[in-house]
Amino acid sequence: MGQMHNKRSQQKLQNLLNALENMTGRYHTHPVSPNQCTSSVIQTIDAPLSLVWSLVREFDNPQAYKRFIKTCNMIAGQGGAGSVREVTVVSGLPAGNSTERLDFLDDNLHVMVFSIIGGDHKLVNYQSTTTLHEENTGKRSGCGSRRDKTVVIESYVADIPVDSCKEDTCLFADTIIGCNLKSLAKITEKMACRIVSSEI
Repeated sequence: MGQMHNKRSQQKLQNLLNALENMTGRYHTHPVSPNQCTSSVIQTIDAPLSLVWSLVREFDNPQAYKRFIKTCNMIAGQGGAGSVREVTVVSGLPAGNSTERLDFLDDNLHVMVFSIIGGDHKLVNYQSTTTLHEENTGKRSGCGSRRDKTVVIESYVADIPVDSCKEDTCLFADTIIGCNLKSLAKITEKMACRIVSSEI
C-alpha cells in the first residue's frame, strides 16, 4: 500500500515538473541581447489557483499584494490587454514612478505579461511574464482541509544599466519579485483559510 502511495506521489511530482518545464519553455524563455539580463522566481502558494489568479490578474490594483507600490492610476484602458497604468512606489527604493502596459492577459491559461514603458527607475525595457499552475497534492493544508496549491512563476527580461552589471540588475529585480510573491502567498493563504473557516 505504501509503495503504491509513493508511486502515485512520485507520478504527481513528475507530472508537475513536466508541466512546469513546458510552461517555462513556452512563456519564460526570453530572447536576450548582450546588454540585457533575464531571470525567474518561483513561489508555491498554499491556496487555490482561482484565488491567487484573482489578485494577480488585477492590473488596475497591483498594490493589493505588491508592497512596494504606493498608488496606481489607470491612464488607458479598463484593465484588459493594452491598458496602461502609472504606479508610484514607496520611499526608500531607487525609483519614483513607473508607467506600465499590459501586453497579454489570458484567464484560461493564467498568463499575464506586462512591460515598463516609462518612468523614473532603473529597469529599462523591462518585460515581466507571470504564469500560474495548479499543483494537485491531495494533502491537507495549514487550515486542515484538503486543498490544491498554486505554483507561480514570474520571469523577466531587462536592460542592464550602463553603471551596473548583469548580476546586480538580476539581484535587484529578483529581490523585488521575491518580496511581491511572498506577499501574494501570505495574503492568499490567509484568504483561503478564512474561506475554509466560513465553510465549517
